[in-house]
Amino acid sequence: MTKHTGNELSTKYDPKPIEARWYQTWKENGYFRGPVVAHDAGEAGRSPKGPFSIVMPPPNVTGSLHLGHAIDNTLQDILTRFHRMRGYDTLWLPGTDHAGIATQAKVEEALAEEGLHKHDLGREKFLEKTREWKHLYHGRIVEQLGSLGCSCDWDRERFTLDEGCSAAVQEVFAGLYEQGLIYQGDYLINWCPKCQTTISDIEVEHEDEAGALWYIRYPVQGEPGRFLTVATTRPETMLGDTAVAVHPEDPRFADLIGKSIVLPLMAREIPIIADEMVDMDFGTGAVKITPAHDMNDFETGLRHGLEQISIMDKDAKMNENAGSYEGLDRYDARKQIVEDLQGLGLLEKIEDYELSAGHCYRCGVIVEPMISKQWFVKMKPLAEPTIEAVKDGRIRFVPERFTRVFLSWMENVRDWCISRQLWWGHRIPV
Repeated sequence: MTKHTGNELSTKYDPKPIEARWYQTWKENGYFRGPVVAHDAGEAGRSPKGPFSIVMPPPNVTGSLHLGHAIDNTLQDILTRFHRMRGYDTLWLPGTDHAGIATQAKVEEALAEEGLHKHDLGREKFLEKTREWKHLYHGRIVEQLGSLGCSCDWDRERFTLDEGCSAAVQEVFAGLYEQGLIYQGDYLINWCPKCQTTISDIEVEHEDEAGALWYIRYPVQGEPGRFLTVATTRPETMLGDTAVAVHPEDPRFADLIGKSIVLPLMAREIPIIADEMVDMDFGTGAVKITPAHDMNDFETGLRHGLEQISIMDKDAKMNENAGSYEGLDRYDARKQIVEDLQGLGLLEKIEDYELSAGHCYRCGVIVEPMISKQWFVKMKPLAEPTIEAVKDGRIRFVPERFTRVFLSWMENVRDWCISRQLWWGHRIPV
């Protein structure tokens, strides 16, 4: 019988203890540390090849890492190690993201399982709970990055809600405000009825889904028996209509421009206007204008000086401006409005229609465009230099086709809503 010794190699390779031991050795010996060079040192102590740095896109402290993080961090690690071996002053800066909306939503979901709401705790105790969540998942994320062998400088790790980042946010906010690039105003924003906060345009995820086109007959004022039919995907918002628009070159409605219609269910007289934004091939060629609940209608309303009538509250329930529908959820109101229009003989037809609905990127609820007083960054003065840099070749996109995508985005960018109604996140200095 063969006697086995304690030094004998296992027949199976177990990477866990070996990788953990070597990773700890690399860290302890400072192999991942970036260069520390004094600002006044000039070229002394610097590599002649120059610096190379990557700031790790900070993972959200909402949960564990996934395969997307694994491949992204592997690519960053390859680039970092390659430049380190070539003699560059190399820094891969790690960190995690406080992820305001996402993290708060996760903590609120956990509280809901206990039958609690954040208001049951109050702001400070809720923040304590959130910091506990952050501590748990931050530790898990760092452990996972280590298990990948990520060669980042852990001595410089950052958290996007730490004191340094908070100070930077306040400094940048104050600087942009002093330059006139930040302002507060009443504007149409994306409101999430579940998260109870504004979200920016890039945080709205548009998904194609089955819907309908409702064809509604609006009586023409002073012309009994004559109607102007409009097609809409959101009949509940008609309660806030302040005009109906047609294209100025559409011969079908030439004699109606300047006249008025009577808004069904509300008995309010509103004008028929001409605007080139109208698509003559959509629906009937006549569209309802609800400036307080549609992005395009908001801009149209500004051009024509139309009233902005908000018909919903922050919970997406109909408010006092909705008449007899006050208190109904927006979709319950839709059902009731359609029934009432049918009863009055003002619903011409309903067609199946596939539409693109905007959803909150975190909770998945359909967002509601609403007029709200918020803080915004003026985007045009910031976008113009970037557009110029791309057009003259100083910035180049690979693949090239994304140049067109970028320019389209920048040339049509709207002012960016930066305020949020959250307890977990940066507090702007106002």
